[in-house]
Amino acid sequence: MTTKEILHGYVREQRQAMLAKLDGVSEADARRPRTVTGTNLLGVLKHCALMELGYLGDCFGRPAGIAYPWDAPGASLDDNLDFYATADESMADVLDLAHRAFAHADATVEALDLDARGFVPWWGPEGREVTLDQIIVHLAVDEARHAGHMDVLREQLDGSVGLRRAGDNLPEQDERWWADYVVRLHAIADAR
Repeated sequence: MTTKEILHGYVREQRQAMLAKLDGVSEADARRPRTVTGTNLLGVLKHCALMELGYLGDCFGRPAGIAYPWDAPGASLDDNLDFYATADESMADVLDLAHRAFAHADATVEALDLDARGFVPWWGPEGREVTLDQIIVHLAVDEARHAGHMDVLREQLDGSVGLRRAGDNLPEQDERWWADYVVRLHAIADAR
């Protein structure tokens, strides 16, 4: 495998992890805020899809022709529109956006060399000029963070954890073991 294939593979793994977190989730639960800042499963996926459109599209002179929500009349970045599905967007719409954004991002990675130059206007003067390898690493790290958010959100929702495939590094234990484990952790914390 080439370095580009390895790096690109890490981004693809994070996408698959995020998409898997929506398997079997109802439309309402996918949208439901699970934190005090409104973080929700569908919004995290939407954010990552739009992030890939920007970083692996516009920043390398390869716009996808997919509208950003903040470009709509009366909207702004301050509306946090990339972190939730609006009343007019269905879960199917966000999944479709993600698949189209990821396909466009993949085409950019496949078309360009790792040292291809790009420009990230929102990074400020010192960080604006970038290379494809830098952006792929940035996305892999950022999307791993967001996949982790989705792990916790899904566990809060219905107890579903891990990717449920060979290589999961989550111990296979029954509910009683996990309940005892949590009690033990509370006792350790309370002793401090």
